[in-house]
Amino acid sequence: MGFDFKFELIKECKRTGARVGKLHTPHGDIDTPIFMPVGTQATVKAVTPRDLKEIGAQIILANTYHLYMRPGHNIVAEAGGLHKFMNWDRPILTDSGGFQVFSLADLRQIEDEGVHFKSHLDGSAHFIGPEKAMEIENALGADIIMAFDECTPYPCEYEQAKEAVDRTTNWAKRCKKAHGRDDQALFGIIQGNLYKDLRKKSAEEILSLDLPGYGIGGLSVGEPKPLMYDMLEYLVPMMPNNKPRYLMGVGSPDCLIEGVMRGVDMFDCVLPTRIARNGTVMTSQGKLVIRNATYERDFTPLDPECDCYACQNFTRAYIRHLIKAGEILGAILASIHNLRYLLHLMKQIRQSIMDDSLPEFYNEFIKKYPD
Repeated sequence: MGFDFKFELIKECKRTGARVGKLHTPHGDIDTPIFMPVGTQATVKAVTPRDLKEIGAQIILANTYHLYMRPGHNIVAEAGGLHKFMNWDRPILTDSGGFQVFSLADLRQIEDEGVHFKSHLDGSAHFIGPEKAMEIENALGADIIMAFDECTPYPCEYEQAKEAVDRTTNWAKRCKKAHGRDDQALFGIIQGNLYKDLRKKSAEEILSLDLPGYGIGGLSVGEPKPLMYDMLEYLVPMMPNNKPRYLMGVGSPDCLIEGVMRGVDMFDCVLPTRIARNGTVMTSQGKLVIRNATYERDFTPLDPECDCYACQNFTRAYIRHLIKAGEILGAILASIHNLRYLLHLMKQIRQSIMDDSLPEFYNEFIKKYPD
C-alpha cells in the first residue's frame, strides 16, 4: 500500500531561518523541529514504550546494523515488522547502519560495491552494500529509512572525504533503485566532512535524486562545535525548503537550539540516555552530575520545572543513591527525565518560533548551556 509522505512547512522565523513544520507518515504526524530518542536495538535503553508516549516522544530511531546482527531482519519481518515487534505504533526511523559498520566493525574493507566486515558480536564475516541495506530496512518496515552512506571521521584528509562523497552518491542512487516499498520514505545523506566544496558537490548530487528528505551526515563526529555551526550555515541554504532537514547524531541542548536556528528540522542522539545511565541530568538550570556528593541530602526534584514521572515523585538524593548503588531504577528515572527535558525543550522552541520570539528564547537559554 502506498503512502503520500509529505512535509508541510507551517512557519519560518524571519529573523533566523528556523522552521516549524509537520511530517506526515503512515504511523502519524510529527511536529518539527523534533528530537528523536534513539532505540538502537529496537528499544530506547531503560525506557518502556509507555513511558516514551507519556513524555511526548513522537518518533524513535532503530539501527539497521544492530538489528541485522541480532535478532536478524528476517525475524523482525516475521513478527510483522519493527512496529509490532517492539510494540510502538508511532513513527520509526531506521538509519542505514553505515556509521556502525565504519565505527564498530573489525577488519572492515570498504570498496565501491559496499563494505566487508566482521561482526562485533562473534567475528563472523558479513557484507553490506546499498542493496543489502535496503533489503534489511524494507524488512524492518520503518516509516523513514536512510540511504547507505560512508561517514568519514574528524579529522579527515581531503582525498578520503572526496572518495566518501563519491561512494555516498553512488550508493544513494543504488538505494533508490533497490528500495522496494512505497510506504517508506527514503532519505539521502549529504557528506563531505568539513570541506565546503565537497559539501556543495555532495548536496548537488544527493538533492538531484529528489528524495522525500535529506540527512546531514559526518558532523558531530568530534569536530569543535563552531565548525559544525559554520558548516550548517553554509550547507542548509542549499537544501530545499519543502523537505525535512535532518542533522544526524546531535542531541546536546545547546546543539539542538543552534541547529534549529540554522534551519534544521530533525535531530537524534544517544546522548540523553547514555549520560543518564552515568548519573548526569539536563535541567532547566543547566547540567547536573547527580552522582556528586553535593546532592546526597538534596531532597528536591531533579528539575523543579519538569513534569516527568521522575521529577514528580523522587528526589535528587534518592536518584543519586540509586545510581551510586548500581540500581537499574536510577538509570530508568534519569533516562525518562533527560528525554522529557529534550522533548519539552523542542516543544518550547516550536512555540517560540510560532510566537516570533525564538532569538529571545535562545538568549535566555544559552546562559544555562553556554558550551
